[in-house]
Amino acid sequence: MTRRRYIDWARAVAVLVMIEAHTLDSWTLTSVRRSIAFRDAQILGGFAAPLFLWLAGVSLVLSASNAARRQGSRAAAVDAVCRRGLEVFVLAFLFRLQGFIVTPGGATVSLFRVDILNIMGPAIVAAAIVWGLNTRTDRLVASYAAITLAFAMLTPTVRAMPLVDRLPMWVQWYIRPSGDMTLFTAFPWAGFVFAGAAVGALVAAVEDPAVERRLQGWLAAAGAAFIVVGFYTASLPTIYSRSSFWTSSPTWFAIRVGVLMVTFAAIYLFAQIAERHGIALVPLERFGRSSLFVYWIHVELVYGYASWPVHGKLPLWGTAIAYVAFSVLMYKAIDVRDRTVRWFKTRGGAGSPVPVSFTT
Repeated sequence: MTRRRYIDWARAVAVLVMIEAHTLDSWTLTSVRRSIAFRDAQILGGFAAPLFLWLAGVSLVLSASNAARRQGSRAAAVDAVCRRGLEVFVLAFLFRLQGFIVTPGGATVSLFRVDILNIMGPAIVAAAIVWGLNTRTDRLVASYAAITLAFAMLTPTVRAMPLVDRLPMWVQWYIRPSGDMTLFTAFPWAGFVFAGAAVGALVAAVEDPAVERRLQGWLAAAGAAFIVVGFYTASLPTIYSRSSFWTSSPTWFAIRVGVLMVTFAAIYLFAQIAERHGIALVPLERFGRSSLFVYWIHVELVYGYASWPVHGKLPLWGTAIAYVAFSVLMYKAIDVRDRTVRWFKTRGGAGSPVPVSFTT
């Protein structure tokens, strides 16, 4: 099988939705934030993080499977993916350090704020270990599914546990929300990585394109079922003493996983149609392969001093125009980066690898 470009396209969609979410949050007027249009745009932007984490799970299994085939060693493949997960975790702190330097004035403790990379890195390591312990696809999928279910179902319980209060504060930040110090928590966000890994295990086991087409159809059907079941269970009385639909509810988790699976299958279908008609969406593919780079540079540009004059100043239509312009700017930044790397290589430089995507 050649490289599955539709996964790069899916990651590109996540990048564009991520930029939409951040520009909407930072640049839109406060007076329009109660409108239905803003609410709907905010819900759409909320799918960026789950999609990134879910695709990280898909990609880590594909990467591990490919590495095992190349090297003939599952242990070496696990080691490679675990190293990647640790790199992502270290990058989380370097990213915060960059923000602390570029946009001074924040508290030093903000360097330890828990963001998406803090959750993604350890989850990748854990999922890689699970992959190494299961050689059969059915057992691997079952293991990932069970872990995903545990993360989703335990979230309301774990967040309310008095035992968590006894843990060191910096550990609590990874388990349940703690004001500005937790943008993401392991429960339930790490569950998206394992949910994606379950799908990745199914995709990695496929060697025939015709079989993969049927698999994508089944994934779409399963995703639709998750959405229906999620909305149905959301209408029932909750089984938890404390639970919020939009933050800790397993029903909202199931709905999001279902949407991700349907979206994944839809992007696959679109990629198949595009390939059949000779359409190569190179910009979309480059966006996907450069997701980490775009994430790395865009956050400070959106929230930092560079865009300070428009913070909270734009109407919704103005934010939409600014979003399109900023997305074009990010694509140009990818081009500048690639040209710079090629220039260094032609001059005989070391050409150290540039991190290009959340998962490679």
